[in-house]
Amino acid sequence: QGQEKLSCNPKKENGTHVVLCELGNPMKAGARITVDLELSVSGLEDMGDAITFHLQLRSKNSPSPSNASVTVTVPVEAEAEMELRGNSLPATTVLPTSWHWVEGSRRLEDHGIKVEHVYELHNKGPGTVSGVTLSLAVPHLLGDHVLLYLLELGTEGGMNCSHHSALNPAQV
Repeated sequence: QGQEKLSCNPKKENGTHVVLCELGNPMKAGARITVDLELSVSGLEDMGDAITFHLQLRSKNSPSPSNASVTVTVPVEAEAEMELRGNSLPATTVLPTSWHWVEGSRRLEDHGIKVEHVYELHNKGPGTVSGVTLSLAVPHLLGDHVLLYLLELGTEGGMNCSHHSALNPAQV
C-alpha cells in the first residue's frame, strides 16, 4: 500500500557481487509486492554493450529449490565528449613577394616559412575512451602547385600515428 525504503546490504558470495534486500519480515501469505531497484555501477567501460543481473526471490522460512529467479539484461551506453583544440605558431604568416620557391633545394627556408600546427584531443568525459582515431586532412597542393610543404608529424602521449606519402617529399 505505502512506499517503504528497503534495507539492502552488498556482499560477495562465491566470487560474485551480491546485494541482499530484506523485503518484509514477517510477510503475510499471498502478499503481493512491487519493488523498484536503482543500482549505480561503476567501471562499465570494458563490460561490452550490456550487463546482466540475476534476480532471485528467496524465503528464509521455507527454502525451496524452485525459488523464483529472473535474468535482466541492461544495455550499457558509454558517453564521452571529445574536444579538439588547435593552434598555429605563428598564428599569422606573410610570405614576402620577393620570395621564390627553389625547386630541388634541401634547405628549409627555400620551401617557405615554418609554421607549426599543434592539435590537442581532450576527453571531457564523463566516461573514458579507447581506440579513438583522429583523421586530419591538410591541403598540401593547390592544383599542381605546392600550397603547404608538410615537413614532419609527431605525437605525444602514447599515440600511434600514420601519415600520408606527401610528408617531406624532398627530404628537407
